[in-house]
Amino acid sequence: MAKPRKYTSDVIADAVRQVEAARATGRRGPISTVARELQLDRRLLQTWVTKARARATTAVPRADVGDDLVVLPDGLLHCLFCQQPMTAAFTAVGLVYDCPPPCRRPPLNAVAVAEAVGQVVLQHAARLVPALTHPKRAVIAAVHAHRLIARITAGGHPTDLRITWPATARPRHALTEELRLARQLATTEPARAHRLLQSILAGVDPAATAISTLHAEAAHLLATLLHGIAAIRWADYAHRSLTHLQGPTAPPTLTAAHTLATAHRQAGHHQRAYRLYGQLADHLAVTVGPDAHQTLAVRATSALVLHDLGHHDAARTLLADIISRHRRVHPGHPATARMTDHLDRLRHQQTASSPALVGSVLGGRA
Repeated sequence: MAKPRKYTSDVIADAVRQVEAARATGRRGPISTVARELQLDRRLLQTWVTKARARATTAVPRADVGDDLVVLPDGLLHCLFCQQPMTAAFTAVGLVYDCPPPCRRPPLNAVAVAEAVGQVVLQHAARLVPALTHPKRAVIAAVHAHRLIARITAGGHPTDLRITWPATARPRHALTEELRLARQLATTEPARAHRLLQSILAGVDPAATAISTLHAEAAHLLATLLHGIAAIRWADYAHRSLTHLQGPTAPPTLTAAHTLATAHRQAGHHQRAYRLYGQLADHLAVTVGPDAHQTLAVRATSALVLHDLGHHDAARTLLADIISRHRRVHPGHPATARMTDHLDRLRHQQTASSPALVGSVLGGRA
């Protein structure tokens, strides 16, 4: 029986570095890949990596790391893919930013992130950085990022950063008053309401997630005043933000979900709209009941979208069933008549190429 091979510490450290380097570049199965390349037993390499991570986690940073060891304030850096805050951790390849499970994105080199963030700080507010060194180093400037930036969203590499600037030029109570006024003007003076909402959301990145309910609500109202991709972008931002801030079944979140589904339908994204309306109806069935007017109204709109998708017979059958349930549970409700009008129009359409209905059983925007 052959004796097990013995490996030096240098060989082990080099193998672990290759695994971490492969993981940082996004390669799948880095341990298996490196094990094959170095002709090592995969389980043995896994043991080395596990031990190295444990040592790195508990290790005290070296004193000679110096100014390069810059960690951004907690909660400032978020992942573009999972929308969760990224945290700093020591690994065999140094300090990195990583996400909690189940996100499987590659970690980011923390020094490179600090360099990129520091460059932004120096570009926009170099006065924030004490002149302790000359020239001012970007990694030192990154320490002051939270004084200038509301949120940083990290993409696939350290320089792929999306900056969200805070709307702090005006006091919060002033923004709240502008939002209240915009709500009042939305139906009578939509252009003025639109300008107010754009002012509130100045500097906000709709690809990120709001850190305040005020921005989420402003985005939702703005989406109702827009059309096409612009409406979808702000409606998605509002729904995603309210889901994060208040939960998926909170009334404001459900309202935002309806607005998002409507925006997709108006843009002709019928498959996406049908799925969103279905999810909304399922949430409403749990929160207000399966036979509540809100739930049945959304399901009726889903039937119209199903017709838009070309499933004419199924759409008419579904809508007829919903009308029957609505008439039985809510006798005399005016929505029943609107549903019946929609059903009559569906029955009179001759071909799948006929113009799609744009009305909503809820009234207002479809």
